[in-house]
Amino acid sequence: MNLTNKAILEKANAAIREGNNEGFLSFCTEDTEWTFVGDQTLKGKEAVRQYMAVAYVEPPKFIVETLIAEGDFVTAIGKISMKNEAGRMVDYSYCDVWKFRDGKMAELKAFVIETAG
Repeated sequence: MNLTNKAILEKANAAIREGNNEGFLSFCTEDTEWTFVGDQTLKGKEAVRQYMAVAYVEPPKFIVETLIAEGDFVTAIGKISMKNEAGRMVDYSYCDVWKFRDGKMAELKAFVIETAG
């Protein structure tokens, strides 16, 4: 099955909603690199796995408002709510720019801003 990059991202997001981190990671390259602008950069699938184990103890709730696909890139704009270290739900607006390579998510540049709840 040859999925478009947009369809791959939609399937990966569905795995996150179900709390299936490994399902999500199956759509990432081994050397995937995630940059949270102004915060941190995760290098490699294992670093992302460790981040998800902490940040996604409870699956985040998110709404994708816009998906734009062009060439090797898919941009997702939306809202996400997830628990912080204190266990309190925090709302964010985000813009994720994904770069695909060989049908997998190779790079993420994420702009995430906390919004007033």
